[in-house]
Amino acid sequence: MDSLIRRSVAEMFGTFGFIFFGAGAVVASVFPGAGYGLLGIALVHAIALSIMVTATMNISGGHINPAITISLLAVRRITLQTAVFYIVAQLIGAVLGAMALKMMLPSQVVRGALSGVPTIASTMTTGKAIALEALLTFFLVSAVFGTAVSPDAPKVGGFGIGLVVFFAIMIGGPLTGAAMNPARAFGPAVASGIWTAQGIWWVGPIVGGVLAALLWDKFLLPRHQPAS
Repeated sequence: MDSLIRRSVAEMFGTFGFIFFGAGAVVASVFPGAGYGLLGIALVHAIALSIMVTATMNISGGHINPAITISLLAVRRITLQTAVFYIVAQLIGAVLGAMALKMMLPSQVVRGALSGVPTIASTMTTGKAIALEALLTFFLVSAVFGTAVSPDAPKVGGFGIGLVVFFAIMIGGPLTGAAMNPARAFGPAVASGIWTAQGIWWVGPIVGGVLAALLWDKFLLPRHQPAS
């Protein structure tokens, strides 16, 4: 149990950092003179996730995302107990990160940027938004399996995973926010009280992540590893 608590704390810490800097980039982008736009937001998310995953991967595996945890559970790479602890820790970390952001940045700016809550473009239907989040998360989870889960994975830390977040936000950011992570939507929603379309960032990432996990587990990984 001590080991599981330690790993869960690592997940909480990693998710806190990712939400604080990722959502923080969205909020700070509205400051006069910020000028970095979508490219800067994507870059901050990518670097923040890369660092948080690299920092925690030797402790907890560096999930930092309930969709990734559920995907690994679906193919029995982790136990149900581990998954429950991780998801609770991730959501707590996401809320703490978003609340820290709310307290530390000017309140009018945070409110104007909706605390960094992802948004759905008016041109997107619910079905298309779910499908896009699912597809983007499919590639994110594929990066996790290909660069971290596989015993033949290259030693690149979390940077391969972060790069997927970068190009996913460049494509999907204006359409769905490209959250690919229920915690990325949940934390800012708690801080702002804005829950519009919250289900999209749960259903899409979980479906896409599980499909990617099944593909890698059944066809692409060289061998199965025991649950931890």
